[in-house]
Amino acid sequence: MIFFLEFIAVIFGFLSVWFAKENNVLVYPAGILSTAIFVYLLIISELYGDATINGYYFLMSFYGWYFWTQKKSGQIINQVGRTSLNEKIGSIFLFLFGIIAIFLIYNYFNKWSTVSAYIDTLTTGIFFVAMWLMSRRKIEHWTFWIVGDVLSVPLYIYKGLFLTAIQYFVFTIIAIIGYREWKKIIQKNQEIV
Repeated sequence: MIFFLEFIAVIFGFLSVWFAKENNVLVYPAGILSTAIFVYLLIISELYGDATINGYYFLMSFYGWYFWTQKKSGQIINQVGRTSLNEKIGSIFLFLFGIIAIFLIYNYFNKWSTVSAYIDTLTTGIFFVAMWLMSRRKIEHWTFWIVGDVLSVPLYIYKGLFLTAIQYFVFTIIAIIGYREWKKIIQKNQEIV
């Protein structure tokens, strides 16, 4: 049963990242389904940081879905762009919040016995920022996904979640492609203005 749930979560996770690469709002419904399943799987795997981050993704997907679909006079308001100074400052605070929150969770469950707890804490902080910037349609989110994904592959192999490790490896490749495609969108939008 766990393998089947992991398989479903991975498929919808792939779809979610693919839709993000395509700048398609379907990133959010696919992500909602994937993250809901992953919350369960990660809790039983004792990866509390990643379980928390998937819960955060689940909630932020509703915000992103709303943000990406806002229209004025029939036109989408929030287009792909770069982070502002305030968003950069917000990213720093969100990263620190993620680290502290996961630190407290691992402390509460007394789970600092393996290196995976430290990697999980770091990637959670990175992914908190990535999801927030993605929901705001900022190109820099791809950089955070790439770093977090690269760190996650060996973590999931170590925890025995091999499909998830493969998923994060493929996510890395899609994120690199997504960054390039979003960069083209920004350049095209600058030529129009």
